[in-house]
Amino acid sequence: MADLSPILPDDADVVIRVRGLTNGFGEQIVHDGLDLDVKAGEILGVVGGSGTGKSVLMRAIIGLQTPRAGSIAIFGQDTLHDDAATAKALRRRWGVLFQEGALFSSLTVAENIEVPMREFLDLPQPLMDELAGYKVSMVGLPAIAGSKFPSELSGGMKKRAGLARALALDPLLLFLDEPTAGLDPISAAAFDELIKVLKQTLGLTVFLITHDLDTLNAICDRVAVLADRKVIAVGTIPELLAFDHPWVREYFAGPRGRAAAASDPVGRAA
Repeated sequence: MADLSPILPDDADVVIRVRGLTNGFGEQIVHDGLDLDVKAGEILGVVGGSGTGKSVLMRAIIGLQTPRAGSIAIFGQDTLHDDAATAKALRRRWGVLFQEGALFSSLTVAENIEVPMREFLDLPQPLMDELAGYKVSMVGLPAIAGSKFPSELSGGMKKRAGLARALALDPLLLFLDEPTAGLDPISAAAFDELIKVLKQTLGLTVFLITHDLDTLNAICDRVAVLADRKVIAVGTIPELLAFDHPWVREYFAGPRGRAAAASDPVGRAA
């Protein structure tokens, strides 16, 4: 039987290492002793029922949520006890695409992309404009999109603009929170393919929260399942199909799971 432990061997090339993580709000405990390792160069999908704390886990890893207990290491650095300068240098090595893109509505797409550059770099404006244009092209947007405001973009274009901002500093690690939520099947499939291509060409490690079974089947190397306040299993979808847990069986082997597994990884339709 496959080893579905969330902990990888000590000699594995691990980018994110979480141990004994506890998160909560008041008396509500969201995670209790959660462990998880993310391999270098993989797309790790993170799934779980509503209220299992998928976004809370991501926020804790990137430093937006302070855990009650546990440890988090990224690229071998302890993120919970870093000094301010070390923490800022580490943040430069990852990018984040939040739900709905989370673009600043008063800034153009190009200006949104330049926000991380202004925070971390000291570049002349013409160079930032050139880099922003390159990122716009990288995510498949037309050049004219750089001068538009978020309100002038479709849902799919907003996602791509948010992705361009996440890639502004050429990170090695990318966090994606529900990147295809709200997109039509064709746009979602195209976004999945974009993530897959970027991962391969840029050598990215991707931490991807999603409910989209098509995305899990199309681009994820492994999938981590959140339940019972922990990561209960990590593996490929075939491995998880053999895992004896009621939520996992219903999620991956139910009608939607069977349809997704049978679909074309790119076109979404069999």
